[in-house]
Amino acid sequence: MKFIHLTDTHVIGGDRTLYGANPARRLALAVDSINTEHGDADFTVVTGDLTHWGDADAYAAFEAQIRRLTMPLVLMVGNHDDTAAFARCFPEVARDEHGFVQSRRETSQGSCLFLDTKAPGTHAGGYCAQRLAWLKQQLDESSGPVFLFMHHPPFRHGINSMDAIMMLDHDAFWRVIEPHRARIRHLFFGHVHRAIFGNWRGISYSCMRGLNHQVTLDLGSDADTIDGDFAEPAYGVVLADEDCVTVHLHEFANRTPRFSLHAPADQADEDYALSMVHPGFRDL
Repeated sequence: MKFIHLTDTHVIGGDRTLYGANPARRLALAVDSINTEHGDADFTVVTGDLTHWGDADAYAAFEAQIRRLTMPLVLMVGNHDDTAAFARCFPEVARDEHGFVQSRRETSQGSCLFLDTKAPGTHAGGYCAQRLAWLKQQLDESSGPVFLFMHHPPFRHGINSMDAIMMLDHDAFWRVIEPHRARIRHLFFGHVHRAIFGNWRGISYSCMRGLNHQVTLDLGSDADTIDGDFAEPAYGVVLADEDCVTVHLHEFANRTPRFSLHAPADQADEDYALSMVHPGFRDL
């Protein structure tokens, strides 16, 4: 199985810039890259924060680009999204019986469960009793491998400002998934705007960078300070089989020189490596 993990596109309307960058243009470049380089993917999932302010113009700008993908698409909501505006633009997106943007997809490598962690009135995540009941039912009804997708992480990762707006009712969430821990192969999330990889209570996880702006790695700031930067936007290319789950971070907009690490047959390796020149490239 191969799929694309895209997150935190933060699109705004009017072809405007956000913090000095153009999120709609960056999304367009990401879609071009996915179609061209990974058109064989089984699906693309966007794990929330599709827009920055959740307005109709932003969803229209997001839709104009994301509909160009040539493979199936799974859309999720995050804390910056407006569920009602999202539904008007994407009425076909699956929901659970209570209207939460939650769904299940069966694949050759197991069940993919897409969770709605948006909580009203806060940027922190939530997972109420109704959503917990849905998740419990999905897990109880399946017996094979499971992949979990969500916007907010259910654990701390060390950046205080983002830890303050993680999934706040994570203990109740853990009690539901703990009996199935051995079957959960990987947890995918967004929200943090950084590439993060690790293990939570025996479950491997990964987070992708956003497309417009990233969160600076500052492990000493207080909970009220969120600094951003323009590290390269990226999406994840995920490969999964019976033995392994591999997550590649693809900096699709990288414009640094590309070159072979092997010398031509008529040149010594040392001479080749030491004589290489890249016009326009500036070293650190």
